[in-house]
Amino acid sequence: MKGFLGTYAGLAADLNLALQVAMGMALFSGVCLARKKRYRAHGICAATVLILNLFAIGLVMWPAFHEQVWPKIPARLGRMHYAIAAAHGALGAVAEIFGIYIVVMAGTEILPRAWQLRRWKFWMRVELGLWWLVLGTGIAMYINWYVR
Repeated sequence: MKGFLGTYAGLAADLNLALQVAMGMALFSGVCLARKKRYRAHGICAATVLILNLFAIGLVMWPAFHEQVWPKIPARLGRMHYAIAAAHGALGAVAEIFGIYIVVMAGTEILPRAWQLRRWKFWMRVELGLWWLVLGTGIAMYINWYVR
């Protein structure tokens, strides 16, 4: 099906882009909640975005990456089209895994003390920066693939 953003993208790609931008704004709201010392609401916001993103990865991003990009690596990494997609996929995997680690560490007592982070604020800022980098590469990939 044709998407709704007026590009060559299909409906799934357009919905995913809109969802990712909305999740980026939700993470910004989460930052505001943390600054107001509303840590529980901040945690719920971040965990919700993380889980929602897992669905987007599983339903849209991984299948597209696996079909369109993965078979072309490493032969076509010199082309911008594939380089952006590969960077987005790699950075996205790191951001999602690190986000899951932070949520499990902060919201449960599953991990041993030795595995828990210190300097929370620093690591959450690293994760947020990484998430925004992934969002930026995702937008760049969308433009490169679907906007002519």
